[in-house]
Amino acid sequence: MNPIPVRTFSVDALNVEVYPDPQAVALAAVRQIIERLQHTLAQQSTATMVFATGRSQLGLLSYLRHDTQVDWSRVKGFHLDEFLGLSRQHPASFGYYLHHHIAQWLPFQAFHYLQGDALEPIAECDRYTDLLSQQPIDICLLGIGNNGHLAFNDPAVANFHDPRWVKLVRLDAINRQQQFASEHFAQLENVPTHAITLTLSTILRARYNVCCVFGQPKADVMQTVLTASPSSHCPATGLRLEGDGKNTLFMDESAGQSLDLTALLP
Repeated sequence: MNPIPVRTFSVDALNVEVYPDPQAVALAAVRQIIERLQHTLAQQSTATMVFATGRSQLGLLSYLRHDTQVDWSRVKGFHLDEFLGLSRQHPASFGYYLHHHIAQWLPFQAFHYLQGDALEPIAECDRYTDLLSQQPIDICLLGIGNNGHLAFNDPAVANFHDPRWVKLVRLDAINRQQQFASEHFAQLENVPTHAITLTLSTILRARYNVCCVFGQPKADVMQTVLTASPSSHCPATGLRLEGDGKNTLFMDESAGQSLDLTALLP
């Protein structure tokens, strides 16, 4: 099935494809991911892919994990971020999420997990940087947080030109409230206050970023992402900064309901 977009347009360097519902968003994103991976593996021996977590990724991963077109034994997997202090066995950890939703389903050449419970978090940032910097990131999957964050780059710590690849950050109140709403934590006080994250400069360095957003609760932030001047006040606006065709936003109509999309069309 090849879903047909309701409309497509560009905002600066960001390609936007709007679909009628979340299922179509996921199918369209998976189609492009598979095409990109096949193209990449036709030109080089391995591909590197960074995976996001959260509700925006569930449909995408449910389709992707049953793919038989890509030689996954030539793909190396990474993930975007992790709560500080949580082991991969903790149900709220992103390593747990990725293991259950994708890593155990496909024969990756390797899947490199961030160790949220590392005794030396700065050393863990360095370890992950060493792994990531060994090859370009071919595809990076993304969602957008309620405060506009990409990965755990909240506005207060966002830097489009961050010299680091991976860093330790404190999570802001909006982000922690969003994590609490995921229902993995019994109370807000249980949500970790810090996390390890790939930086914005690492994300924007990827050869292709695939961002999925859907649902009415994301309508306000999408208004900002697509219409405000790019700045760290809304980290996801960085996707509009550079690269011809390297960043694509897949969204459904309900996420764009606050937008005057006609004003964004050529």
